[in-house]
Amino acid sequence: MSFVGQPERATQNRVIALFQDELDYRYLGDWTHRDGNSNIEEAILAEWLTWRGYSKAQINVALHKLKAEANNHSRNLYGNNQAVYKLLRYGVPVKIEAGKVTETVHLIDWQEADNNDFVIAEEVTLLGNHRRRIDLVLYVNGIAVAVLELKNSRVSIGDGIRQSLSNQQPEFNQWFFSTVQFVFAGNDSEGLQYGSIGTEEKYFLNWKEDEQDNSRFKLDKYLLKLCGKKRLIELMYDFVLFDGGSKNCPVSTNILASKQRKIM
Repeated sequence: MSFVGQPERATQNRVIALFQDELDYRYLGDWTHRDGNSNIEEAILAEWLTWRGYSKAQINVALHKLKAEANNHSRNLYGNNQAVYKLLRYGVPVKIEAGKVTETVHLIDWQEADNNDFVIAEEVTLLGNHRRRIDLVLYVNGIAVAVLELKNSRVSIGDGIRQSLSNQQPEFNQWFFSTVQFVFAGNDSEGLQYGSIGTEEKYFLNWKEDEQDNSRFKLDKYLLKLCGKKRLIELMYDFVLFDGGSKNCPVSTNILASKQRKIM
């Protein structure tokens, strides 16, 4: 039986199962009709920070600062995304009382990937100037760090890339992408391509690793490679680059081992 050309829904169901069963992400459900979908799910982040031992006062200040950077209307998407990334990477400086020392609230555990809360939601409906739905959103500790658009194997990945680029426009849901580090698009026949916010379609990259392995769909194989907890944390920490007003993810299997330094 051939699975080429199966409906996009079937592919999405299989991918969700992959994230749950093989990558050990929590599945939060179908958010088509859920109110208040956000790139910062405060309840999830607050619960994780509480588990990490931060006080309620520290958490409230950290959440306020994170949301302020993510939604600064005086900057463009690039500026907001860069400001958010700094807080993700270095933590949020928090001072809850005058005369007290400033402490750092860390939003991600970069040292132990498994200490973070990896979750996935599907059909995440965004209510901006125009209603849009993202096929899959990956959250780390309640912060949206990656989006994935899936297509039928007979539909080009380019359609998914263009959909994500459209979503990033001010007239649609640009605000959501201020926390997003990776933009993925894929189908069963072409595999997976990735970029970041603002990456033009022609600059999206194909992930290639273990190309001789044809035991499963290319899409599944490369999602397992890129979205494993340890790998995703590593990519976010070491391979995100802000340079000259553009954001890039210059990652390949060759430089993955060489630990290219972050450029701010």
